[in-house]
Amino acid sequence: MDALASLLHEVRSDGALFSRNVLASPWSVRFADRSPLTLLTMLRGSGWILPGGEGAGARPVALAEGDVAVVVGPEPFTIADESAPATRPLYVRHGPDHCTTADGEEVSDDVILGLRTCGNTADGPNVLLTGSHQVGGRVSERLLSALPRVLVVRNGGEPGPILELTALEVGRDDPGQQVVLDRLLDLLLPVTLREWFARPESDPPGWYRALGDPVAGKALRLMHDRPARPWTVAALAAEAGVSRATFARRFGELVGRPPMAYLAGWRLALAADLLARTDATVESIARQVGYRSAFGLSVAFHRVHGIRPGEHRAAARQGRQYTSRYVESFGTGCGASSV
Repeated sequence: MDALASLLHEVRSDGALFSRNVLASPWSVRFADRSPLTLLTMLRGSGWILPGGEGAGARPVALAEGDVAVVVGPEPFTIADESAPATRPLYVRHGPDHCTTADGEEVSDDVILGLRTCGNTADGPNVLLTGSHQVGGRVSERLLSALPRVLVVRNGGEPGPILELTALEVGRDDPGQQVVLDRLLDLLLPVTLREWFARPESDPPGWYRALGDPVAGKALRLMHDRPARPWTVAALAAEAGVSRATFARRFGELVGRPPMAYLAGWRLALAADLLARTDATVESIARQVGYRSAFGLSVAFHRVHGIRPGEHRAAARQGRQYTSRYVESFGTGCGASSV
């Protein structure tokens, strides 16, 4: 399993909130369902993504017909026909089948145009399609930390054919439709990310660039596939067929972290998810992810996350969130990026 596949493992679209928005100017729509990842595209017409907040990631991002965008993070954002709209949101989406006015009142019937479809006219020149993803666990959080607030793949590219199928399915009301939409969205996200990461104009994280390298890429796959192995720099170098010094230098240059630091972060992310999702003992989990004992895992876990493994398990089962003492430097996303 490569790094991208590993990090997408707990990104799910089950029960995804899909919406089609048919709009004529002036228009503005607010999204406040707090989904960690939202994928959107202008099937027809154009608009602007207004991420909100401050800094580089708060700048408006143009969205042309056929572009595919991903908005990262649960903070509300707006899509509008202008980069600095004077129009109040036509409606605010809070979740499946739950829209309100900007003042929190129920929307009027004339805003609801059909199944999963809202807008201010049935035949407007702008058609916006959105779908939300849920993200679970520390492993997938590492993916989010590598992405900017907004990324855009211009002119559709590889996701285009899947978008066409999705647009057709959204307007239907057939048995099993939600499952079909969820699976289409599960296809759209990795294809969009792969397209964005691969284009030369983008700035993908080091671990993604390293996947194509015969030295660092092989080591990354070994770490992800067999985290319990007692890896050393020398052992990984031997697997890659180069000297220890060459391997350490090459891995650090491409990934941005020393091999053992990367491996430690990966093991702790796996441990965090196993603690949250299984009843396995801390001792068993420690051995699954490459620690010799529960004590070794506990010390490392506390150093990074600021709590003990047992505390993490209890917090996860109560649905609580906590902030790690630092974010793993898989590549920190900031600003907006498009290719």
